Amino acid sequence: MVTNKRSLAAALLVAVALLLVSAEAVCNMSNEQFMSCQPAAAKTTDPPAPPSQDCCAALAGADLNCLCGYKNSPWMSLYNIDPKRAMQLPAKCGLATPANC
Repeated sequence: MVTNKRSLAAALLVAVALLLVSAEAVCNMSNEQFMSCQPAAAKTTDPPAPPSQDCCAALAGADLNCLCGYKNSPWMSLYNIDPKRAMQLPAKCGLATPANC
């Protein structure tokens, strides 16, 4: 019974992840745009890569206040994103970071 619950939970997690990946836009950013910023915010890269031009362009059109709402989300780990590094990206791109982010 425990194995079935774990399998169901894992399947549900995968389904939700696929839904998020296939989502057209979150905070005015497509999945492709999010992924352009992933190398600069990756947990496992030391030192982190600088944000690419594509990443900065994506952030310039993003709803940064909306993105701030995800800084403590467990989904960050799914994408190997360090929230502290991710919150530094707007400034590295010459953008103003929202005050309460």
